[in-house]
Amino acid sequence: YAIEKRKQISVRGLAGVENVSDLKTNFNRHLHFTLVKDRNVATKRDYYFALANTVRDHLVGRWIRTQQHYYEKDPKRVYYLSLEFYMGRTLQNTMVNLALENACDEATYQLGLDMEELQDIEEDAGLGNGGLGRLAACFLDSMASLGLAAYGYGIRYEFGIFNQKIVNGWQVEEADDWLRYGNPWEKARPEYMRPVHFYGRVEHTPEGVKWVDTQVVLALPYDTPVPGYRNNVVNTMRLWSAKAPCDFNLKDFNVGGYIQAVLDRNLAENISRVLYPNDNFFEGKELRLKQEYFVVAATLQDIVRRFKSSKFGSTEVVRVDLSTLPDKVAIQLNDTHPALAIPELMRILLDTEHQTWEKAWDIVTRTCAYTNHTVLPEALERWPIDLFQNLLPRHLEIIFEINRRHLERIANLYPGDHDRLRRMSLVEEGDQKKINMAHLCIVGSHAVNGVARIHSDIIKATLFKDFYEVDPHKFQNKTNGITPRRWLVMCNPGLAEVIAERIGEDYIRDLGQLKNLLEFVDDDSLIRDIAKVKQENKLKFSAYLEEHYKVKINPNSMFDVQVKRIHEYKRQLLNCLHIITLYNRIKKEPNKNWTPRTIMIGGKAAPGYHTAKLIIRLITAVGDIVNHDEVVGDRLKVIFLENYKVTLAEKIIPASDLSEQISTAGTEASGTGNMKFMLNGALTIGTMDGANVEMAEEAGEENLFIFGMRVDDVDAMDKSGYDAMEYYNRIPELKLAMDQIAGGYFSPDQHDLFKDIVNMLLHHDRFKVFADYEAYIKCQDKVSALYKNPKEWTKMVIHNIAGCGKFSSDRTISQYAREIWGMEPSLERIPAPDDPRQ
Repeated sequence: YAIEKRKQISVRGLAGVENVSDLKTNFNRHLHFTLVKDRNVATKRDYYFALANTVRDHLVGRWIRTQQHYYEKDPKRVYYLSLEFYMGRTLQNTMVNLALENACDEATYQLGLDMEELQDIEEDAGLGNGGLGRLAACFLDSMASLGLAAYGYGIRYEFGIFNQKIVNGWQVEEADDWLRYGNPWEKARPEYMRPVHFYGRVEHTPEGVKWVDTQVVLALPYDTPVPGYRNNVVNTMRLWSAKAPCDFNLKDFNVGGYIQAVLDRNLAENISRVLYPNDNFFEGKELRLKQEYFVVAATLQDIVRRFKSSKFGSTEVVRVDLSTLPDKVAIQLNDTHPALAIPELMRILLDTEHQTWEKAWDIVTRTCAYTNHTVLPEALERWPIDLFQNLLPRHLEIIFEINRRHLERIANLYPGDHDRLRRMSLVEEGDQKKINMAHLCIVGSHAVNGVARIHSDIIKATLFKDFYEVDPHKFQNKTNGITPRRWLVMCNPGLAEVIAERIGEDYIRDLGQLKNLLEFVDDDSLIRDIAKVKQENKLKFSAYLEEHYKVKINPNSMFDVQVKRIHEYKRQLLNCLHIITLYNRIKKEPNKNWTPRTIMIGGKAAPGYHTAKLIIRLITAVGDIVNHDEVVGDRLKVIFLENYKVTLAEKIIPASDLSEQISTAGTEASGTGNMKFMLNGALTIGTMDGANVEMAEEAGEENLFIFGMRVDDVDAMDKSGYDAMEYYNRIPELKLAMDQIAGGYFSPDQHDLFKDIVNMLLHHDRFKVFADYEAYIKCQDKVSALYKNPKEWTKMVIHNIAGCGKFSSDRTISQYAREIWGMEPSLERIPAPDDPRQ
């Protein structure tokens, strides 16, 4: 296998003798001089760091040259502000983008080391919860690959998304101490440390407004290089870490509190300590608001500094007039989390730069743009005014003034329509007044986009209908995408190679070329090659499962996979009901020729989300019964995949046959996991929700397994009323499954363990699981039937891969660049560090 792997050529870069020799020399240099003096005592981790530093050497020159290139050309720069960047591992991705993978593989092999073992030592940078944070990571890859002058700005959380352990079937959280061994990919930049202010009070003086008596926290930047795909561009992700200033509380020293004063520094530094582990859920905690302001305040100081002194390595001010800021700066707000960029930029322009309100507001709205990621009401940020008043008093004043002017405009457009003013206000009245952050984003941005066509239509028709009626020109759609570098070339090199053999390797830069595969849809050799790659991936993943889960897997079974955050709207419970139904059918007719399935569900539940944690417990309980039933044998296995993260996704997605995308229509904004499965040759069973709609368009609806209610059906049911009991009483298999869950069949030691789930499904299920049960089961029967015909199954797979072109993040970013940021993407290579400069 190792020899075969080392022979793979095109998509992994050439392993020239010179390259390999240089890499070995540099590897040994790093091992001896920067890590250990005696090679005999080197650990596996030392070898990993030596390899990482060797690869990093190839980045640094390109990184410096890219920044010089930007300062010389002075292009418009885009700043992608996100509270989450779910990066995963960096080593292999860097080797892919720099075309070093084969050479590194050969060099480590000659040194008697195993590349995969070394890669496994790297910790995931898990600085995100799910789709929103992973999208930001894909966007960084695409922005660099398209030659855009782009910067990702976020927080360097000391602890990322928690590690999930399953103990006695329950989720247990452990802190993700990802930095404990150091991070070879980041570079601290203390020279760019910036102060961030909190609390205090506002003084209105003849000289202007002053925010005084504040507490100061310092923002220390750490830079991580982001290489484009083989174009020598290396952009920057800058993450801020909170540091207490040297004099933090040291005035207490005068009264003998020195020790306490030093210990209290932790209070300031807690700001960047931990990522809030909620996906699609708003938690209105002061520390979270501090995080949101911290990243925005530090970033905007950086943006203004860079705008004013746009000469490489220079601190001289070359631009004093900020009125041209929108010509040189685009700020993209990834959801409402960085919404405070709007009042903060206003504060800088009004209080520091002494612009008029009208001038400042014009600059802000032409600079900022907002991406909405969800329509779920519990996910929308609404901050209590009291919290704002205490923490950010000047920003509250500015928001009130933005709102006053906004409502004045609406009142002029719709005289006497007080209900509309209430609906559109940035300040929500009620027991506790709150700031609606989405409204702030819409009013303060020149562009508002959803992340799939159906989602963008829904926000115009429902969530932001009033705003759309007033400013229809602001609203756009930007269907999400994924980077084909990580999600095909890196995680599935076998498939990438098979495709390259048929259509060349330019598709990696231009995924639309995948449609050329349609010429080969009836080609027996392609059908055979794609089936063979899938089977190899399944064998490899089966070995991984047997090692980690001690479950014997049938590699010829259908790998039926649902991996994503655990949430009621994603309907892991519907999947669970199918498992139980399948189990009951096999038990009833054990001699029938069943299509064997290994059903895998993975994902993390927010620690405070009781129902989601109970869903995990139900899946593990069902698995315990099914997996130990000798009648069922290897025809049905159920595995809960522990600690689902980017690195596990890279293993399981290439091995999957069936991808479950079964959210209630109208709830999943887009999805990006659905695209990864499609690109890697899995077929989708799904509702017409999010990007599934466009996937069905691109591949042909007949090449997906679409079932269930559409958005209109769900709306109609909301109006007429959803009665779960009607389905329960009418469908015998559903009733049996529910009675088994309720009666303790899957929890013999505690019969009422799942009473909360049963009660929710029968009496207050917002996501209408039973309404789609029948259609889902029928659709799954179609899946089982097709799987028995490998050739027809694989032809459908080829249609899906060929239809993936639209779902590249390169296409998404090109659209953002042209239609929102006013920038032009480029596929041109800049000179490498050792090339002569033009």
